[in-house]
Parts: sequence; C-alpha cells; structure tokens
Amino acid sequence: MLEDRWSVVRMSFSIPMNLVLLLSTSILCIGVFSEEASKPDVVNVGAIFTFGTINGKVAKVAMKAAENDINSDPSVLGGRKLTISLHDSNYSSFLGIIGALQFMESDKVAIIGPQSSVMAHVLSHLVNELHVPLLSFTALDPSLSPLQYPFFVQTAPNDLFQMIAIAEMVSYFGWTDVIALFSDDDQSRNGIITLGDKLSERRCRISYKGALSPDLTATRSEVSRELAKIQMMESRVIVLHTFSKTGLLVFEVAKSLGMMGKGYVWIASSWLSTVLDSTSPLKSETANSIRGALTLRPHTPDSKRKRNFMSRWNQLSNGSIGFNPYGLYAYDTVWMIARAVKLLLDQGGTISFSNDSRLNAFGGRTLNLSALNTFDGGKQLLDNILETNMTGLTGPIRFNQERSLINPSFDIINAIETGYQHIGYWSNYSGLSIVPPETLYSKKPNRSSSNQQLDSVVWPGGETTKPRGWVFPNNGRELRIGIPKRVSYRDFVLLVNGTDNVKGYCIDVFLAAIRLLPYAVPYRFIPFGDGHKNPSYYELVNKVSAGVFDGVVGDIAIVTNRTKMVDFTQPYIESGLVVVAPVNKISSSPWSFSRPFTPLMWAVTAAFFVIVGAVVWILEHRINDEFRGPPKQQIVTILWFSFSTMFFAHRENTVSSLGRLILIIWLFVVLIINSSYIASLTSILTVQQLSSPIKGIDTLISSNEPIGFQVGSFAENYLIEELNIPKSRLVSLGTPEEYAHALQSRRVAAIIDERPYVDLFLSDHCKFSIRGQEFTKSGWGFAFPKDSPLAIDMSTAILALSENGELQKIHDRWLSRKACSSDSSEAESEQLDLQSFWGLFLICGIACVLALLMYFSLMFRQFSRHCPEEPDSTSPVSSRSARLQTFLSFADGKVEKPKSSSKRKRESISGNGYHKGEESTFRSGRIERDISHERQSGGSWLVK
Repeated sequence: MLEDRWSVVRMSFSIPMNLVLLLSTSILCIGVFSEEASKPDVVNVGAIFTFGTINGKVAKVAMKAAENDINSDPSVLGGRKLTISLHDSNYSSFLGIIGALQFMESDKVAIIGPQSSVMAHVLSHLVNELHVPLLSFTALDPSLSPLQYPFFVQTAPNDLFQMIAIAEMVSYFGWTDVIALFSDDDQSRNGIITLGDKLSERRCRISYKGALSPDLTATRSEVSRELAKIQMMESRVIVLHTFSKTGLLVFEVAKSLGMMGKGYVWIASSWLSTVLDSTSPLKSETANSIRGALTLRPHTPDSKRKRNFMSRWNQLSNGSIGFNPYGLYAYDTVWMIARAVKLLLDQGGTISFSNDSRLNAFGGRTLNLSALNTFDGGKQLLDNILETNMTGLTGPIRFNQERSLINPSFDIINAIETGYQHIGYWSNYSGLSIVPPETLYSKKPNRSSSNQQLDSVVWPGGETTKPRGWVFPNNGRELRIGIPKRVSYRDFVLLVNGTDNVKGYCIDVFLAAIRLLPYAVPYRFIPFGDGHKNPSYYELVNKVSAGVFDGVVGDIAIVTNRTKMVDFTQPYIESGLVVVAPVNKISSSPWSFSRPFTPLMWAVTAAFFVIVGAVVWILEHRINDEFRGPPKQQIVTILWFSFSTMFFAHRENTVSSLGRLILIIWLFVVLIINSSYIASLTSILTVQQLSSPIKGIDTLISSNEPIGFQVGSFAENYLIEELNIPKSRLVSLGTPEEYAHALQSRRVAAIIDERPYVDLFLSDHCKFSIRGQEFTKSGWGFAFPKDSPLAIDMSTAILALSENGELQKIHDRWLSRKACSSDSSEAESEQLDLQSFWGLFLICGIACVLALLMYFSLMFRQFSRHCPEEPDSTSPVSSRSARLQTFLSFADGKVEKPKSSSKRKRESISGNGYHKGEESTFRSGRIERDISHERQSGGSWLVK
C-alpha cells in the first residue's frame, strides 16, 4: 500500500520534469534555429557599372572570377554562397541611382561601384543613411572625402596621387607652364584642380584650362575649336584628363591639326593605359594619333598569383576584352568584402536589415521607398573593410588613417609605334624612379632632384630630344620689346633720329643673345619716353606686367621693386651706386717728406727715441764703460745711441740682459716704423694724389650738402627710402654736361649714379673722381613677364656670351675709353697716424717700465745688503739726506763684470800672493775702509 503511494508520488513529479525537459529542449532548438537563421546561406552584393566601357567589361569578368573562387573555397564564408548582382547603368547616372535603390530593397550587404564619380557623389548620400558600404575602384575623385562620405571607400589609388605623379613629371622635365584639357564632370574637374595645386607647389602652373563636354556628349567640332585655341598659345605641354571615348577623339583631332608633331608634349591620365592594355591590337589610326604620348598605369607588383590570374584571363573573358590592372582591383575588392563579412560573422555580428521609420510616410505613394532597409551591421562591416590587411593580386592591401591605400604607385608608359614602352615608375614613397617601387620600400626615402630619373622618351614626331615645352604664339604677332628713349648716355641705347634703327651696348648684347637661341624670335623695338628727358624706368618695367610690352631691353637695373613685377635675365653687366665728387691734385712741396706721418705720430716717435735711449743708459751705466764719463758726454751718448737705432748704426754695445731685451724690442718697432714711412713716402711721391672733403657715402650723408642723381634712375628712391636722405637735398640731372656744371659750380657736392654711367662720365671729365667704394651691388638685365620661358633661355644665352668672350668684346666696343678714366684717379693716400702704431708703442713702453722696476729692485736689494743703516746722533733730516747721497753714490758706482769660474781658478793658481779667502778678506776690508772714509769726508763713493 505504501509502495503504491510512493509510485503515485513519483509519477506526479515525473510528469512536470518531462515537461521541463521538453521545454528546455524546445528553447535550445529554437535558439540554435534562430542563430542559424541569422547566418544566411547567401551573402548578397550588388555591382553598378556601365558594362559597355573598357573598365566595365574588365570589372565584370574579374568580379565573376572572384565570386567563383570565393564560393569554391568553403573556408572563406563557412559554406555560404556569395552572390554578386550586376546592374548596368548604361552611361546613365539616373539608371545607376535606380539600380542602387533596387539593391537597397533586396538587402545587399555592400555595393561595388559606381563607375563614375558623378554617381558616387549621389549614391554616397544614400548609403550613408542606409549604412551599406559602397566600394569603388574607378570613381577616384579626390574630393570624395571620407569625412563627408564615411560609407564610401576607394579601393584603388585616387586621382590625388595620379596628379602628384603628373606634377612631378612636369617638374622633372623642367617645364613651368602646362595646358589642362578635361571633361567637365566632377571627377575630371576636381582632378585638374588638384593638379593645379600640386604644380604650384613645384613653382609650375596651369596656364589654360580647356573644358570639354562630359564623355559621350563631346563632339568633334567642339574638340576642334578648343584645340585651335590651344594651338595659338605658348605652352606646348598638354595634360589630357578625361575618359577613353573623348580622349581618343581629342588625339584624333590633334593629329589632324598637326599637334602630334615635333615640339608638343601630351600627358594623358590613366584612361589611355587602359586603352593600350585592353584594346590589342590598336587600330592603325588610333596608334598613329597617340604616338609619343605619356600616360600612367596603376602599378601592381609582380607575384605568382597575379601571373596565374593573368594566364586565366583569356579563358575567363572568352577573348572579349583585354586585361588591365583595374581587373585586379575588381577582383581584390570582392575578396575584401568576403573577408570583412566572414570577420563580421566571426565577431558575432548578424546580417539583418530593418525598416527606416522615416521612410514609412512614403509607403502609400507611387515610390516604394518604405521597402528600403537599413543594414544593421553596416557600420561593423565598414570597419572590417577599413581594417583589411591582406595580400591580393594588387599586392599588400591596407588603408592608412586618411582611408587611402598604402604606397600608391604608377607605371609611366610611353606610346610608341609598336605599342608602348615602360620608362619608369612613380610612387608616393620615392617619387620618380626606374626601379620598381617595392624594391625601394626597404630603403630610406630619397626624393631629391638628383635621385629622380626616368628612361629616354620618344616624343611626338619621333623626337628623342626633350621638347622645350613652349613656343611663341602662332598668331603672326611679333614680340613688342620696349626700349628707353634716352637723352643722355646714348652709348647704351641709341635710337637713330628719323629712323627705326636702334643700336648701342644693350642692344648689341640682346641681339647677340637672340642669335644663340635654338629658335626664331620675331620682335619689334618700341621706344618709350618723350625724347626730352630720360624716361622713368619703373614705369617702363611696369608696362611689361601690364601687358603693353612683351619685354624690355636696355640699361635696366635689377632691383627689388622691379623683380616683383617681372622676371629678369641673368645680369649682363655689373652695376652699383657710387659717389662722384670734385677732387684737387695735391702738389709737391719741400716738406713732402713729413707727410707720411701725422704731427702727433712724429712727436710720439721722437719722444720714444729719447725714452728708450734713457732707459738703456740707466740699465747699462753701472756695468758698461761706453755709457760712463762726464755728464755732457753721457747726455750726448744717450741722444746718439737712441737716434742711431733708426738706421741700426749704434756703436755702443749693451752688456746687461735687460738692456739687450729693451734694445731688441725697440729695433723691431723701428723696423716697422721705417718700413711704413718708406712705403707711404714712395706712394706720395710717385702716385697722383687727389684730395676732396667727400670720402664716400658716409661723409656725404653727414655733410647735409645737395646730392645729384640721374633722371629716371632708381637712385632717387634708394637715397630717400633706404638712406633716409631728405628729398630737398636731391637734385635731378640729365646729361654728363649737367653733371660737370653742377659739380664745378658747387650746385651739388657730389653725384650718386650707377657705375657704368660714371665710368663713361669720368672718361671725359678728369677733374672728378669716385670717392669710396660701391655701396650697392646689382646688375643690368632684360625684363620679361612673370614665368616667361624666354627669360630662362635668354639667361642661358647671356652666360654663353660671357663664357666665349663675346660679351667682353661688345663692352670694349662701346664702353672702353682711353682719354681719361676713373681708374687713373686714385683715392687720397691717408697719413699714417698714431692709431696705426699705438700697439707697438704700448708694448715697448711696458717693456721699459718692467725693465726699470726689475733693475731698481735688484739695486735696492744690493744697496741694503752692503750698506746697512747705522744709527746717527744727528737730526733725522740730515740722516736721510746722507743716506740718499750714499744711494746715489752707490747707483753711480762702477761694478766690475763678474769673472767666470775658470778665469778665477787660473788667477788663483798663478801665485799672485793671495789665496781665495785672503782676496775676499782684502776686498771686503777695502770696501769697508772706503765707505768709512767717504762718510767722514762726504765725498762721492765709487766701487772700483
């Protein structure tokens, strides 16, 4: 009975437990089912292209190949199938937008495309809202900013890098002006804007922008009109940034107009390389029209995978289209999406879509906008795409912080008769090079101009020599060359009265340089000025910047304010401002011998002769018999000895070390003084000496006297603005005769003018001379408009004239004068003053003082040792007087020069009756007796 109850209880508990177990199992199954449901068996991707274009055909083949390769490898998507839905926009942006909307309705995780940047700008707004990544390898407009369009990703190097490559090519070949011809759409227009920025960074520019109708709508007549305008311009470097249809039309018309011949340069963007790669063989007409052009191709490093894919291409395309690198980018783009989707699923993300509540209001209308869905995992998928780190057919694939592919690079291709030749590479890492970029990534980047190089190019017309890049406009107009209509100094520019004949030094230099140019230059001289006074050269140069003249030839100084308006050639003559003033010739006189030194210099020199003689006498008096004797004789000795050192004829010998030291120093001083005196006196007696109160620009400024200048010269502004000379002090002068009259009449104290004018003036007026040195350095050159290539070529020609000596011959023919020149007028020889020699006198004086201090200190020491002070009962005054007399007697005493030890030994051995000790005792006793005797007698004391 109890067992039955327990069995009933167990049954009552077992029923709920089974229900719980069944419920748990059901929940688990539902969870697994829902997880599998979040991982669909098919991953849908859309692609929008115009499949009738070259890149559209290539992309279609490559994307289908990638789809098949991904689906054949279960490890990529875990057995799921990748499906790429293709939509042909058929050259229509409208159809492209419709296709994108259809893709949004059918829950595509990503869209590849569009092909053009025009559609990319529109579709990027759409995918931004629905969080569907949009990847394109052909819409490469540099203005598609990731900040504005975060869900748009460019999977090939965008046109920013292509324009940098073109700018570096232009700079490499030395061209400064280019003409840009482009289709007027977003991608081409923004690419040309970027090109202009990159050219300006390299001091180049786009001189003209020719816009054509967008691709497919450009007509032959439109292209002919634009090329006809370009044909009349100076620049011959043309950058063509468009698409294949319009681009080939431009080359065809250019060929018919003769613009594919010698002297032209054509640089096409990457569209031309796709034609060369995918259209083989080219039609003979097309091949002839593009011969000599340069183009760029996206560079992809060589690899086994790339070679294998290229070997499969004919099979994949069935021979419908040739291969080009954009097929590799299409293939890698599909793989980037597949890897990002796999990573999304591995991270636990889901491929799910939800309605946008903002679109529900449009559900009842004709447009079924409510069917558009937002991709819930779109942001995560975008992040996975941007974090891609793989090696594809195009090489290593990674994005930098600006969302550009790392290490963008291009092949540089030259179209030739047999197809094309590869002349080098460009990479953002190392610039232009003939070495593949991937071999340089391991080295330190070096983008110096010396490291940039390309192989030889076959230019349009079959030329191998680099084209100059510009010509004179083919409009029949001669260059208008302005020349100053000078009134004075017509040796530089001379317009023969009543004729159009122009000659002169500056004209001959210009004509000689023109003859050296490798091309003909039509020109016509146009005088500028009223013929009554010299024209303003500032106004003349300003006519060039205003477009009135195409250049200016004449005595045009190259100064700062003019270089801001025009470009100058290399200077063909040196120039600089100098001061011209009247000078008086210094006549000879009986006292000319005293002119080398100033009076103070003579006085100090004479004083030192006496001082040195006295010092030597003091040092030698006690031990040298030649410096002893009666007082008169000793005074004569001092004077004779000191002044005889002037000629190194002194007869007295010095025996003391201090005396010899002083004498050596003094003889060195005498040598320097003698040499300077002789050199100065020789100059005074042999060279014409001129004197003037004006020593140069400094003394002229401080004198407050009037200053003359030439009319039209830049000297007036320079004196006012740079040297702060009041305008009231300046006097304008026109001719050399006015110069001479103004200087002679003291109307002006001096004239400031450029050196070439002054040299001509002084050749006929010897009463004036240049004072001081040139205080400005400049030169004369020819002026041309800013960035004119003619300025560079003329500079090269002027350098050639200088090197072959022709420039000097022209100078000698016009400007050399024999009658009188400024070279014969030397500046006044300045007198030598104490300032030039005070260092020598200081050294000598210090030596004398030190020698006397040492001498007297030694003598006081000897006097203290041999004559100790004795107490005296007399007054202190008489005691000091007696001791002074004793010291003077001691100082005046004769001291025998000590004998050498060998001599003393010989005297000791000779047996003279004294031993060494006895002799010492005798001499000591004798000295003491003499001292005692002298003290008592008050007489002088002499040590014998």
